[in-house]
Amino acid sequence: MKRFFQPVQKDASFKKPTLSSTSSPANDTQTETSTATPVEDDGKHTQKKQPTKFLTWNANSFLLRVKNNWPEFTKLIDSIDPDVIAIQVPFCPSNFHDFTVYKAEIQILLEVRMPAAGAKGAPKNPRELKDDNNSSREEKLIITRALSGPTFRKYNVWWSLSDSKYAGTALFIKKCFPPKKVSFNLDPSVSKHEPDGRVIIAEFESFRIMNTYVPNNGWKDEENSFQRRRKWDKRMQEFILQSTDKSLIWCGDLNVSHEEIDVSHPDFFRTAKINGYVPPNKEDCGQPGFTLSERKRFGTILKEGKLIDAYRFLHKDVDMERGFSWSGNPIGKYRGKRMRIDYHLVSEKLKDKIIKCEMHGQGIELEGFYGSDHCPVFLELSESTGDGDANE
Repeated sequence: MKRFFQPVQKDASFKKPTLSSTSSPANDTQTETSTATPVEDDGKHTQKKQPTKFLTWNANSFLLRVKNNWPEFTKLIDSIDPDVIAIQVPFCPSNFHDFTVYKAEIQILLEVRMPAAGAKGAPKNPRELKDDNNSSREEKLIITRALSGPTFRKYNVWWSLSDSKYAGTALFIKKCFPPKKVSFNLDPSVSKHEPDGRVIIAEFESFRIMNTYVPNNGWKDEENSFQRRRKWDKRMQEFILQSTDKSLIWCGDLNVSHEEIDVSHPDFFRTAKINGYVPPNKEDCGQPGFTLSERKRFGTILKEGKLIDAYRFLHKDVDMERGFSWSGNPIGKYRGKRMRIDYHLVSEKLKDKIIKCEMHGQGIELEGFYGSDHCPVFLELSESTGDGDANE
C-alpha cells in the first residue's frame, strides 16, 4: 500500500510522540474547554465573532485518508478555509452500505481504524489516540505529522474515540474561535463520552454545533440494529427539544435519506434485502437509511426540533451528479447507487443566514470523495448567526 509518510523506525529508543496539535484542549472534566486564547491567523478571521464556515466528512478511516489522500484533502481545506471541520472516523463491515466489497479491501481497512488510548484491560481515554504499542505509536505519529502542517496548525482538535477500532468523531475548530464549552454526550449531566465516540458538541456565544456519527439502522430487527437506532433517535429528539436556549447546527453522517429525492434509485433502495430477510414490520423494510420507519422519525425530529435541512433549503431539485453524499462501490450491484446521508441541519432561526451548502463529490467514479465512500459537505452562513438578529 502506498503511504504518504515513511514508516517510523521501530527500536528500543522509540519515545511516545507528544500531541500538542492533536490532543484535546479540554481539561480533566471532559466537558469544559481549556482557556484557549484567540490567536492571529492570517488577518482574515479576526473580524468574525463566531464560526460561519463548516465542513463535515465521514472519512471512512481518518488514518487511511491521511496516508493515501492527504494532499488532495488538504488542498480542499485550503481552498474553502472552513472555520470548523467535523470528521466521522468509522469503519466496520456492519456499517458498510455496500456488502459486495471484497474481503481483501475489508482486511486492509480493518487494520487502520483509530481506537482510544489505554492498555488492554485498562480504562480507555476517548480523548486520546491509542499509543501503547509500536503499531499504534506509529499510527499516532502519522496523524500528528499530518496535523502539524500549515493547513491544520491553525485548528484545535477534539477527539471522541471508541474503545475498539470501530467508530469515533473529531472536531477541528480554528484557534481564533475558542468554544465556550465542549461536551461529548447527549445527556448534559454526564461527563463521559457517548459509546463509540459518536457525539461532540461545541458551544459558542449564540449557537451550538453538534457533530454526530449516527448508528446505522442495520437490516434485521435485532438489539444492535433496529432497536439501537430507535433508541438513538428518541434520545436525539429529546436532546434537541431540551436544548432550545441556543440555535443548533447539527452536522455529520446522520445515516438517513429523508425523502425520495435524496436517493438516486428509490425503488432499488425501498426493496433492498440482505440474504432474503424481510422484517416483520413493513416500515422497517429496505436499505438501511431509507426505511420508512427511519425517515418518519427523522422527519419528526426536524419538525419538532424546528430544524432546516440546509442543502435541501437551497437545492429543491434532483441533481444526479452532485446531489448525494454517499456513493456505492464502483464494483457490484451498488455501482452508481447513491444516497444523501450527510447533512448540515440548522435551527429555523438561522435559515435566512444560509449562504451556501454544497457537496464536494460527484459521479459514479467518486470524484471529490478523497478515498472515502462519502464526500465532504460544506455549509456557509452569513457572519451574524445569533438568535437576536435572525430575522433581520
